[in-house]
Amino acid sequence: MSFLDHLEELRWHLVRAAIAILVFAIAAFAFKSFIFNEVIFGPKTPGFWTYEQICNLSSMMGGDTFCFDEMPFILINTEMSGQFSTHMWVSIVAGIIVAFPYVVFEMWRFVKPGLHENERKNGSKVIFFTALLFIMGVLFGYYLIAPLSVQFFGTYTVDPSVANQIRLSSYISMVTSTTLASGLFFELPVLAYFFSVIGLLTPVWMRKYRRHAVIVVLVLSAIITPPDILSQILVTVPIMILYEVSISLSSRVNKRKKASA
Repeated sequence: MSFLDHLEELRWHLVRAAIAILVFAIAAFAFKSFIFNEVIFGPKTPGFWTYEQICNLSSMMGGDTFCFDEMPFILINTEMSGQFSTHMWVSIVAGIIVAFPYVVFEMWRFVKPGLHENERKNGSKVIFFTALLFIMGVLFGYYLIAPLSVQFFGTYTVDPSVANQIRLSSYISMVTSTTLASGLFFELPVLAYFFSVIGLLTPVWMRKYRRHAVIVVLVLSAIITPPDILSQILVTVPIMILYEVSISLSSRVNKRKKASA
């Protein structure tokens, strides 16, 4: 195929992926009550699963320090089209998350013809683990990072006389950005695998810069989490575990390349 033929083929794969995102986004837009009341606004309700588990753990330790009955803040909208724009944006994000496995499948269909037979055999595994890691990252962000961030910043005050009235767009941005960022962070082993296959990454290089990776992860975790040590550790530990998994995958790829050389 010529270069233009490849571009045409890529265009149709992107079109199908975009259609899948659009379909799920329309579905999310239609089920507004469920998406907002149960999903988006879940982390701001005291009965959210994460808060209940933390409260139970606190009770088992002989106290109720981490139990609470209400969130001392309200959400406000300050723009004429703010709520409609928020509805649209949340629907698009929901469409991207739900359609992500199919988007990965379309990208795989595009690159598959250019791979060797042994590489094609691993295609189903790559698609499965790419989707699985993304979903795990999204759940990690939604059930851990987002509620910790909402609870910390929503309850933090410099003085009891200052009430927290948080803009709807600010709240939505925090929940969606932390959730999506976590999903993308969990794709680290997949990226390491592909970069190792094409020769841009080696296990030696990853081991050499492991300490630098820890610093980078700590900085990123400080950005997307509340400014406390516990939250940073909760983010850093799983990402560094994925980093070690990435080193193992890169080593396997390099051994296979040397064996076939």
